[in-house]
Amino acid sequence: MSRLTPRIAPYAFLAPAIVVTLVFTLYPLAQSMVLSGEQTYGPAATRWVGLDNFARLLDDPLFWTAVRNTTVYSLASLFIQLPLAFGLAMLLDRPSLRGRNVYRAIFFVPQLMGLAFAAVLGALAFEKRAGLVNIALHWLVAKCTGNALGWDLDFPWLQSHIMPTLIVISLWMYVGYNMVFFLAALQNVDRSLTEAAMIDGAGPLTRLRHVTLPAVRPVAVFVVLLSLTGSFQLFELPYILLDESGGPRNGGLTIVMYLYQRGFQQGDLGYASAIGWVLGVGLIGLALAMTPLLWRRTGE
Repeated sequence: MSRLTPRIAPYAFLAPAIVVTLVFTLYPLAQSMVLSGEQTYGPAATRWVGLDNFARLLDDPLFWTAVRNTTVYSLASLFIQLPLAFGLAMLLDRPSLRGRNVYRAIFFVPQLMGLAFAAVLGALAFEKRAGLVNIALHWLVAKCTGNALGWDLDFPWLQSHIMPTLIVISLWMYVGYNMVFFLAALQNVDRSLTEAAMIDGAGPLTRLRHVTLPAVRPVAVFVVLLSLTGSFQLFELPYILLDESGGPRNGGLTIVMYLYQRGFQQGDLGYASAIGWVLGVGLIGLALAMTPLLWRRTGE
């Protein structure tokens, strides 16, 4: 028995993690795969339909509305949020900037509040008449133009401009969060290369293109992948902000929100599982497509 103990010990230590993975990850995945081939009528009534749930997705206008809204939000994260985060990181990475640690903390603090709290604040800030955003814009427009009417205090952010509202709230939440990743990457930029480029007469844009960006590329690819996968799983923010609905004309309906509506509000768990598998396979494909960029050597 004493001879077997060293061989058994590693498996004994791994056993709890293996059991947790089997019970809470692999078994639910297998069950959801089976469920995606069924049509459910409540928890006790099911009917096997095979791939019909996936075929229904192709002709479901609400699903494609959710896909469009989620894609717009994800593209905004990619082309607005991440460039702002990188620019902010470069600004706060300057050694000559006084109080830069304080600024870093200020920009990161919104991430500590959580999406639920951000959604509640967003609902208060973007409401009509009494919302902080409309009041601030009213004062600013009146001050800059001399027009006493200023900005329309009844501007319908949450009624007609849902996606821009979600994007603005997400900028407040995540720009500082992604800034931290870029700041860490900028610490690894070889200062000697930057100084050599300056001596050779390279301007700021040239140094950015040929020195800074190649050095931070692995982290940048990771941040892009993290941002896209998180954006396509958007749920809490619109769910709370829009009172558990997709908003007027489903302007804030996302893929995960639609999954929730079909599975838990309407009880069609089979169709919801099919939506989840389409989303999951899509995100896996996105991750696999971007993985080679993480391993590509600088200068290739």
